[in-house]
Amino acid sequence: MKISQHLKLSRRRLFQAAATTSAFLSLPKYAYVLADTETSKMNTQSLTLKVNGKQHKLSLDTRTTLLDTLREHLHLTGTKKGCDHGQCGACTVISNGKRINSCLSLALQHDGDHITTIEGLGTPDSLHPMQAAFIKHDGYQCGYCTPGQICSAVAVLDELKAGLPSHVTDDLNRTPEFSNTELRERMSGNICRCGAYSNIADAITEVAEENP
Repeated sequence: MKISQHLKLSRRRLFQAAATTSAFLSLPKYAYVLADTETSKMNTQSLTLKVNGKQHKLSLDTRTTLLDTLREHLHLTGTKKGCDHGQCGACTVISNGKRINSCLSLALQHDGDHITTIEGLGTPDSLHPMQAAFIKHDGYQCGYCTPGQICSAVAVLDELKAGLPSHVTDDLNRTPEFSNTELRERMSGNICRCGAYSNIADAITEVAEENP
């Protein structure tokens, strides 16, 4: 009888302890959620982006990257999230004519900027010459890095036309000429894990030769 009462009491205490522990553990989490919500409201700011010729007025958490803005808020999923550390180039877009890694840029840094993504270069019915060249030369395999590759390639040719030097440019006093060495250096920030580099180079070279 005494053993039974002892066991019953132990079970009761066990249930009480479990309930108390659960309530205790849930409090910090709940408090964190409330604090995070309040912080998000305080850190929200308005901005305007002109993406692919269309103006968007947004209200975003100040910590939101341009990449997440394009994908999650504007639903332009052609721009890919690869490493999220600026090391693979899958997220490359063109901002005011210059290529950038959108995963490393906060959206607020581009308030008022003109952004071009892969969706803005061409359409299935009217491909950009670079898109058509990639298809012709099989400049991809899985296709995940391809949007970033194409955006970067378009910007690379514009850089050369503007006379911007690269790390391998021999004479900084002369306008750099298109070459395989220049091309590979300038495209080195875009990683293709499938290894379609030779075909990518062929595609870009064709466009460069057709549009000197």
